[in-house]
Amino acid sequence: MKEIEFIIYVADLRKSKEFYEELLQTKPILDVAGMTEFKLTDYVKLGLMPENGIAKILSDKLPHPNRGKGIPRCELYLKVENAEEYMERGIQLGGKEISELKNRDWGDKVGYISDLDGHIIAFAEQMIIE
Repeated sequence: MKEIEFIIYVADLRKSKEFYEELLQTKPILDVAGMTEFKLTDYVKLGLMPENGIAKILSDKLPHPNRGKGIPRCELYLKVENAEEYMERGIQLGGKEISELKNRDWGDKVGYISDLDGHIIAFAEQMIIE
């Protein structure tokens, strides 16, 4: 594989672009009517695509993505330097806290929020054992 891109479907591309731009503190590398992309690492991108755009591709083969509104459909697990800062910023931008930042049994300190469309975002950092 040369590159990995995760694409999530959003109700309002402009609002979601602004949310992720502020949350991730980075500008999109692509920002057109049907797609916005953020470079997360040299080989990983996050794409935002309007629900109505993907619905045209899915045609009648699968339900329209807007029928799953508010149902967790994916999780972005982001390992960051300061998870608490990301959590707070996400909530200030309109995200919803799902689970507080705490040490988890798999070895990471992780907190969970949902974005404007209900997608789950986990902010993880190395667990500090006291």
